[in-house]
Amino acid sequence: MTELVTLADVRAAASRVHAHVVRTPLIGSDAFSEAIGASVLFKAESLQRTGAFKIRGATNKVRRTVETGAAVRLFVTASSGNHGQAVASAARTVGARAVVVMPEGASSLKVAATRRMGAEVILYGRRSDERKRLGHELALEPGSVYVDPTDDLDVIAGQGTIGLEILEDLPDADVLVVPVGGGGLISGVAAAAKRLSPAVRVVGVEPRGSASMSASVTAGHPVAIDDVTSVADGLLIREPGQLPFGHVHELVDDIVLVEEDEILDAMTLCAEILKLVVEPSGAVTVAAGLAHRIPRPRADETKVVFVISGGNVAPDRYAAWIAQPLRVFR
Repeated sequence: MTELVTLADVRAAASRVHAHVVRTPLIGSDAFSEAIGASVLFKAESLQRTGAFKIRGATNKVRRTVETGAAVRLFVTASSGNHGQAVASAARTVGARAVVVMPEGASSLKVAATRRMGAEVILYGRRSDERKRLGHELALEPGSVYVDPTDDLDVIAGQGTIGLEILEDLPDADVLVVPVGGGGLISGVAAAAKRLSPAVRVVGVEPRGSASMSASVTAGHPVAIDDVTSVADGLLIREPGQLPFGHVHELVDDIVLVEEDEILDAMTLCAEILKLVVEPSGAVTVAAGLAHRIPRPRADETKVVFVISGGNVAPDRYAAWIAQPLRVFR
């Protein structure tokens, strides 16, 4: 059986990272509540340091590693962008170097931001498994540690601080809706939320073009899908790791899929209504809500929290996307 993150693990992570992350707000919206048909709040991790939730897991991993007394000089990771920035930022706080393997064709904004954090960026391949393989090779150097974006208990516990905060701020939440890529975020959120409030439902959202977790849940074990494609580049994962899959299998209630036009519409509406810049990977939850795909425990007065996981998006692409007329949610 897969080892699962405990509530004690998440609480320890919270004490470890609290000085290095933002306790992001829950933002309400009457307009979204009316459109979705529930009492809606948004956990705005787009307002987080580095612009995404990843700083939580990376900080917990880096600082816990240092706490063990290990003489680590270099933290290595593979990332499409947000996790790389997070590892670079966390490494800098403990005086260590960071190397981030990013895909060829990665967002120029994310590459530049990662370098600004002090990391060395290596552009390599286009698939996550290719980048991860190179990252592990680089981390063979003595005094180096590889920080997996999702398949790591310390990273999952750090991401779980989001679930902890949500249930502290809204103890009677009914449903938490969370983006799913590699599964580290939803694993942590579910690990915290289900222990604090066993009745709360945790629902994951994947782009239809990158639904590896859904395929794995159906198969009963992690499986690789041949092709992944989506505007939500942070969720492009061919195969989930064992740890995230184990958490999802044990703790997550549902996973739903969204379409590309729905994601882009959700981004636009987040800008127009919430006044938030949201990247495609962060907008999938809102898209699922607007498409009425979120199973709810009751028809009325349901309190639903949508995790907006990040806001790192190239300005030119973002401007072009939100300038288009609404495609689905008119």
